Amino acid sequence: MKPLTEEEKLKYQVARELGLLDKLMQVGWAGLSTAESGKIGGMVGARKQKKRKDM
Repeated sequence: MKPLTEEEKLKYQVARELGLLDKLMQVGWAGLSTAESGKIGGMVGARKQKKRKDM
């Protein structure tokens, strides 16, 4: 298995913060609902934008 990218690490971190990590590990990304995936994606995007802004 190849190492995770920084973006992948961030996705897993957000999933853990939302209490979705256990579900994610059981069913994979495709097993998450649209709302769950959207919430993760939105938070990842917001954090990436904030990081760019803070630079």
